[in-house]
Amino acid sequence: MTDAARSILPEPAAARPWWHGATIYQVYPRSFADSNGDGIGDLAGITAHLEHVASLGVDAIWLSPFFTSPMKDFGYDVANYCDVDPIFGTLADFDALIARAHALGLRIIIDQVWSHTSEEHPWFVESRSSRTNSKADWYVWADAKPDGSPPSNWQSVFGGPAWTWDARRGQYYLHNFLKEQPQLHGHNGDLQEALLDIARFWLDRGVDGFRLDAINFAMHDPELRDNPPMPSNGKTRTRPFDFQRKLYNQSHPDIPAFLQRVRAVLDGYDGDRFTVAEIGGDDAEREMKLFCGGGDKLNTAYGFDFLYAPGFTPRVMRDALDSWGEGDPWPSWAFENHDAPRAVSRWMPQGADPAAFGRLKMLLLACLRGNIFLYNGEELGLPQVDIAFEDLQDPEAIANWPLTLSRDGARTPMPWAADAENLGFGAGKPWLPTGEAHRPLAVDAQEGDPQSLLNFTRRVIALRNAHPALRSGAMTIIEASDAILTFERALEGERVRCSFNLTNAVQAFAPEPAARILETLGEVGDDALGPYAARVALLS
Repeated sequence: MTDAARSILPEPAAARPWWHGATIYQVYPRSFADSNGDGIGDLAGITAHLEHVASLGVDAIWLSPFFTSPMKDFGYDVANYCDVDPIFGTLADFDALIARAHALGLRIIIDQVWSHTSEEHPWFVESRSSRTNSKADWYVWADAKPDGSPPSNWQSVFGGPAWTWDARRGQYYLHNFLKEQPQLHGHNGDLQEALLDIARFWLDRGVDGFRLDAINFAMHDPELRDNPPMPSNGKTRTRPFDFQRKLYNQSHPDIPAFLQRVRAVLDGYDGDRFTVAEIGGDDAEREMKLFCGGGDKLNTAYGFDFLYAPGFTPRVMRDALDSWGEGDPWPSWAFENHDAPRAVSRWMPQGADPAAFGRLKMLLLACLRGNIFLYNGEELGLPQVDIAFEDLQDPEAIANWPLTLSRDGARTPMPWAADAENLGFGAGKPWLPTGEAHRPLAVDAQEGDPQSLLNFTRRVIALRNAHPALRSGAMTIIEASDAILTFERALEGERVRCSFNLTNAVQAFAPEPAARILETLGEVGDDALGPYAARVALLS
């Protein structure tokens, strides 16, 4: 691969919606703030801390699921799409959260999990009761093969076959995740209309948009063809799911047509309602563009380019940024979320300065073209917490111990107060242990320190918002060597050059003369960048 300059053109300057280049803050409700002492975060706890989120300068909050659920997968197994689980509060609590967020200038994006439900959802209870009921075809059912084995060789993400036998119907049902998460039959028109009604329910309550979870799993191959084997890439494969090319259990070509229906519903509401897809898997790049291209489907999508990246290198960054090409569709990026280990622990080499690394990572994210996502606690530089096996809650980690990531280590309670019980999360024993390494990084410990990562995060988000080139401009990658990443952002006569040393060693560097230095990190000389140093400069 060469280091030749590559250009990504801007969207037309006129009529950019609010979300174009927005910064969106993810809140994982179980772990944000516990208002009632039961050890589990809740909606009232979130509302009580919205001023902290607003102080960061972000545009919106994305709330992970808070719907009625037996919590087999901590809310991603929904039993009622149109109500709040009692552990999180009530619909009145949600309405109060929306009102307070909007008063603070924050938009609210909520998860919609439309590829599967809980086995306790009334739709599934009815569907499994017979082959002739009104919901009989709302889930994916199939007869056994003549020898009684499952209808296809498909494997579930969390381990084991993606089919479970159900004696009530004398058939197998499909589940791409846990067996307690039966797969919805996304091809069914009546089901699609029911899902759109759910969208209308929340839009009518004032939500500003949706993140669509695992939407590339929404439809399957009706012929139930076997997936072919996946050639080995030399990496350890911890799940049967990793041994297959997922050609038939997901990513059906009819999904975009359904997303057009979703977009039509949101376009019927005022206020630039927003949609973002989460899309992982072997074909994520093509699907992200397919699902949000053309202006008639979703607004944007993000994948796992950086969440599961093997390293924090200029070429990893360049390859991901280049993959989106020019113009439409508009990308989104996340370095952390609830499904990936904390980036400080995942990317930083042993012996490096976590404060310097955290600042570099945050400044780089703030300079990217596209929407950017921050995960709660990322603004504090939280490392991953090592969760003992006996304390694990994550079903994937428990099933594949110890050869898979533990998502629990990134889901530990938010540290609000260094000297408070449970670091200020709440009075009761938290559902996951707090991290002792998080104590000096608590919000109150960083609040009054002008040099803290918390205050640096506020500064770089303000920088992004103050410069149209950084928020919405074109991107030209100038250098992506073994150590240095340099790119330019440009819009309407403003040109900003962003240079980063992504290593823990001094690197040679020849900066272009600047009209004004906007931000520097570390040691920035005339011919070198120090460890994890950076320079953001206005050229014109």
